[in-house]
Amino acid sequence: MQVYRDLRVLTARPPVEEERLAPHLMFGEIDGAENFSVGRYEARAREILARVAGRIVFVGGTGLYFRALTQGLSDIPPVPEEVRTRLREDAVGRETPELHAELGRADPASAARLRPSDRQRILRALEVRAATGRSLTDYQNHRGEPALRPGEWRGLFLAPDRETLKRRIAERFSAMLAAGALAEVAALAARGLDSALPVMRAHGAPHLLAHLRGEMSLDEAAALGVRDTKAYAKRQFTWARHQLPDFQWVAPDVADAAVAWALE
Repeated sequence: MQVYRDLRVLTARPPVEEERLAPHLMFGEIDGAENFSVGRYEARAREILARVAGRIVFVGGTGLYFRALTQGLSDIPPVPEEVRTRLREDAVGRETPELHAELGRADPASAARLRPSDRQRILRALEVRAATGRSLTDYQNHRGEPALRPGEWRGLFLAPDRETLKRRIAERFSAMLAAGALAEVAALAARGLDSALPVMRAHGAPHLLAHLRGEMSLDEAAALGVRDTKAYAKRQFTWARHQLPDFQWVAPDVADAAVAWALE
């Protein structure tokens, strides 16, 4: 989410003063009206690796993107815009579980791998099936050469104590609200973007948008934003444990030493 320029505060992008300390690439590069996929991320990362000399540190919280860099990406054909538009228009006003049930009929393997609430990935699987006649899972089971080959990188997974993490998530959400996150979301709402776009689903954004529409109080929106972020953090731990086997788990108190080791 930090790739989108619309939500610096709500996605906890590095502040300007930190960005001055070292070159920061990809942060805030993409307009929220665009759908920045893992494929675009991987292609942009390859550009950076080819152009930038010296050490590069990839950071973030999306395990799928790290897996694409280190294990390769599936060669999925591009979905024609007319197919994407037709399916997105058809999905307007339909509940996400209904779309998941539709995917279950068209592509049972992909539906079984996706949560019934994961609207963006469900739509993606429906698009691939409609455009190619093949299951998205079929493509994902066959990956190309990774941008970072074994021996060329070292991976760290920062693993704080769970209770400390929960407390800090709540504290951070309050701090983001104090720093102007609600105004950011209001500016985003004024753009009238498609609700299916990734930027519209940044943690806390849907609930803050609901607050701006008068559907809930700010306290309720904040509580739901914190809840969603905690649930995502829990899924991050599960993902890393099963999908990133070559990453070293690191406690915060030894993180500096681990980074120094990784950069040797």
